[in-house]
Amino acid sequence: MTSDPAHLYAAFKAHDARFDGRVFVGVSSTRIYCRPVCAAKFPKRENCSFHRSAAAAEAAGFRPCLRCRPELAPGYASVDASARLAHVASGLIDDGFANDGSLSSLALRLGVTDRHLRRVFKEAFGVSPVAYAQTQRLLLAKRLLTDTAMPVLDVALASGFGSLRRFNAVLKERYRLTPSDFRRKADAAAPLFSPDEFVFELGYRPPLDWPALLGFLGARTIDGVEEVAADRYRRTLMIRHGGESHVGWFEAEPIAGKDRIRVRIAGSLGKGLPAVLARVKRLFDLACDPAEIAATLGPLARRPGLRLPGVVDGFEIAVRAVLGQQITVRAARTLAQRFAIAFGTPMVTPFAGLVTLFPTAANIAGRSIGEIAPLGIIGARAGTIQALARAIAAGEIRLEPGVDVDATIAGLVALPGIGDWTAQYIAMRALAWPDAFPAADYGVMKALGERNLRRVRETAEQWRPWRAYAVMHLWDSLSAAA
Repeated sequence: MTSDPAHLYAAFKAHDARFDGRVFVGVSSTRIYCRPVCAAKFPKRENCSFHRSAAAAEAAGFRPCLRCRPELAPGYASVDASARLAHVASGLIDDGFANDGSLSSLALRLGVTDRHLRRVFKEAFGVSPVAYAQTQRLLLAKRLLTDTAMPVLDVALASGFGSLRRFNAVLKERYRLTPSDFRRKADAAAPLFSPDEFVFELGYRPPLDWPALLGFLGARTIDGVEEVAADRYRRTLMIRHGGESHVGWFEAEPIAGKDRIRVRIAGSLGKGLPAVLARVKRLFDLACDPAEIAATLGPLARRPGLRLPGVVDGFEIAVRAVLGQQITVRAARTLAQRFAIAFGTPMVTPFAGLVTLFPTAANIAGRSIGEIAPLGIIGARAGTIQALARAIAAGEIRLEPGVDVDATIAGLVALPGIGDWTAQYIAMRALAWPDAFPAADYGVMKALGERNLRRVRETAEQWRPWRAYAVMHLWDSLSAAA
């Protein structure tokens, strides 16, 4: 982006939306700052100053405009609030939320009105949330009918249809085909997948630095729960669907010559496939747009294919974050393994390295500090884990994409033993918040060659709204230099 005031003023005068969220205009005559797209009365050039962020404008003594609302600018605060809301809603629908809940419950979950959700969703996707959910159900059903031997009734239920009758009617109405038609049209030369597992291909926007992603996850694997073998990642998983728990495993690997990864999923997770696929996508950050992020990070993005690794369970990453306070990644991994073996649920899988599920928050909420501490976890951290488990089990804190980030971070730091670093790290991975920034992280400060926390935060302002990705690049720069 240009820094020439004359060019910026011209962009402001033209209401150029390309600059929205990348520059803010302070008006000295009113002491108010605006977005470039503001429709208020246009100020004189000599009264304008230009700032790289809303924070910089406020630091210069300006107040936010009440008309254009700088907090809603793309690339700041909520990272384009309307678009992000729509995409979070679509993620919840992909996760199977719409199968059990109505539009009203989805809107309530997101803290908005039904009307507002419908409006922003239509702007982003061109259809209503209900229509989007219906299409997602049908596309999954089509895939299961074509690529698996799953019974038609199970296909209907796994895809989110309440009954076989409803499934057949919608399929006939939308595609003018019956389930049998799909089965007949499937390539007879292509064998149907085993009933013991499902296989899917999930696309992504290239580039994807799979070795770096696998290296990050591999260095933090919890033995017994997950493992990295050759070029593959696999782990155990529990999904809640229809009021029941379903347990199994999945394995992922890149497909040579294609911008896709192949995912094998245990047949026991069949009824919760939408939720499983949604978690896989989040874990590997498949919705990332590397070009957009690299454009903001600039020279820092030496490896544009770096992703922000997500999680399959928010409580799990919260426990890991607490265990990792002020110790090495390797030491934290050892403690997490002991924790999982002690309190997790044993299970049998085709893989010798996958033998247990990570414990749930409800399980740990009923444990005492005296049961947790003997694993080598100091008493204070055992108490923090217990407090986390109780807050999550009670629904006081939800660690998943789509929650109110500021409120969730505030709720986390209100718990004993959780500071800004832990809360920001959880926000990076469990909330998939792209602008999370653990400024006090040792690796971040070392990579920047800076010990002053204020200057670290000032430096990071240029990377909004992708500061979490900046952290990944800073950590990677340390590995490259080693």
